[in-house]
Amino acid sequence: MSLTYELLASDRQARRGRITTPRGVIETPVFMPVGTRGAVVHLDQSDYLKLGIEVVLGNTYHLMLRPGAETIDALGGIHSFTSWDGHMLTDSGGFQVMSLNDNARVDDDGVTFTSIYDGQKLRFTPEDAVRTQEQLGADIQMTLDVCPALPAPESDVLRAMERTHEWAARAKAVHQRNDQALFGIVQGGIDPVLRKQSAEVLASMEFPGYGIGGLSVGESHREMMPALSAAIAELPKDSPRYLMGVGDPVRIVDAISVGVDMFDCVLPTRLARHGTVLTSQGKLNLKNAKHARDDQPLDPLNPMSNGFSRAYLRHLMMVKEPTAARIATLHNLWFLVDLVERARTAIEEGRYESFRLETLKTWA
Repeated sequence: MSLTYELLASDRQARRGRITTPRGVIETPVFMPVGTRGAVVHLDQSDYLKLGIEVVLGNTYHLMLRPGAETIDALGGIHSFTSWDGHMLTDSGGFQVMSLNDNARVDDDGVTFTSIYDGQKLRFTPEDAVRTQEQLGADIQMTLDVCPALPAPESDVLRAMERTHEWAARAKAVHQRNDQALFGIVQGGIDPVLRKQSAEVLASMEFPGYGIGGLSVGESHREMMPALSAAIAELPKDSPRYLMGVGDPVRIVDAISVGVDMFDCVLPTRLARHGTVLTSQGKLNLKNAKHARDDQPLDPLNPMSNGFSRAYLRHLMMVKEPTAARIATLHNLWFLVDLVERARTAIEEGRYESFRLETLKTWA
């Protein structure tokens, strides 16, 4: 297999593990920033190293349209193209197909949509998603799934789940690269029964890892957790579990507590671009007028930003100087990388529950 998971420590359901691939190891729990078009916004590969980032996501939808999967393949694959030797994961593009196209049409075979770049009408199937991601060449690729926005009628959630299962089997049948792991994706909305069924079906297909998709798409945190727990309970213990699209501290620490290993989200970079930073004391809005003469750092514990005052960074943000968004992006990503590192230590030391409650006290 191109990917293995080793459990190093556990504290109740929380897991401290290690993923091994042909490229190297990934320590879990892990947070993975999103590089939608081949780069995390405002950052370059030297920043990834400074931050201690282990995995960067690439977005299949955007990369297959610009510059094109064939172009990236011809240039040696996504690692060579981006000059990044660390791990990369590509999503299937399914979420973007649905969310960026009001007129996207899904049928049993695949999805028809229009390009947001030039309006061209395109067709995408589970087999296309696999072959495209094999051309891109990331270490981990995801099957094409159907992700309904929540709330949604039960019939829509059920049909989306069934199609996701059918598409997963088709994807597995055509996947060929033995240096690239293919993860299946669990669906089922917020219904714990459907989530259990979906996880059972996906587990029977014996993927090397599993995504849990279709959460954090409109439901409350209270609605999310029972559905997530139901799915986790049916997934293999010797495979990584990846909660897709989740990046706020509360959801991360709660999801780790039920056995999630991997997270990704655009939240920290998007917040940074709009002047919101994550600190050990909670969220801080740089645009707030009270920071105009504040000489404190954003957070004295954060080495990515503690050399700058809030007043200075607020000034840069208010005059739309890109440097402000870059510093805030570094700050937010360091915060989440540090959060999961501290979670790993807490699991190893058998004090994860107290760590979780401490985090919730600040962030709930």
